[in-house]
Amino acid sequence: MEWLNQIWLFRDVIRPLLDILILSFIIYQIYQILVQTRAIQLVKGAFLMTLIYVLAFFLELSTLLWIMNGLATVLVIIIAIVFQPELRNIFTTIGRGEWLRLQNRGTSYQLDSVLNAVEVLSGRQRGALIVFSLKVGLKNIIETGTRLNADISSSLILTIFGHDTPLHDGAIVLQGGEIVSAGCFLPLSEQSDIRRSFGTRHRAALGLAEETDAAVLIVSEETGAISLAYNANLYYDLTVQEVRLTLRRLLNIHEDEREEEAAAIES
Repeated sequence: MEWLNQIWLFRDVIRPLLDILILSFIIYQIYQILVQTRAIQLVKGAFLMTLIYVLAFFLELSTLLWIMNGLATVLVIIIAIVFQPELRNIFTTIGRGEWLRLQNRGTSYQLDSVLNAVEVLSGRQRGALIVFSLKVGLKNIIETGTRLNADISSSLILTIFGHDTPLHDGAIVLQGGEIVSAGCFLPLSEQSDIRRSFGTRHRAALGLAEETDAAVLIVSEETGAISLAYNANLYYDLTVQEVRLTLRRLLNIHEDEREEEAAAIES
């Protein structure tokens, strides 16, 4: 690399520009990860604390500076505990390499078939838990249920959740265009600020969304409300159209895939 330093254009123009571009890209990608989780609140809080510290330093507020210096180590530990799900989600995303990867074409999940069944279950107030597996493997979750490896269809989903079968209390996992397993157990969320009215299904869906990149569709047995959990967040009482648009984005389903799905349902 010594010979490059002899070139004026590289040393004084290209290298600084490359440095700025790479740093900007990294900062932008980290921001994109943060805005999908509650960790954006962590950034806002850190910015506010930094601002207070700078003001205290320039105004020579000795007592405030002493307190903030003493709390610095404790705050790091508190942040690590409170935002554990968000931090885990950030490092999982970085570990998957998605922030360095161009968007790929998604797998067809027969989304219209799934949503047709969900709409019927919602009308009947029958509880349901449907997991859309993405890039993080769910082998340990799949093994807690009964292997099906069946094609996705509205009738099969209604059979599982529409009646008091042995599998209706657990979750079904959709992977590679199939219902790979049913009656699966999901980890419960440990978030302390989750709404008290949420039952086990919602806590289980949020728990899986905290640990993996999976999207989890929930139908409430009490109210028939349709909810969606992903990126360590739970979105309650959505319309079928809102769920469809969100899942199309998360699963990266394009228009031509929707046409193929519609044709498959009609046939």
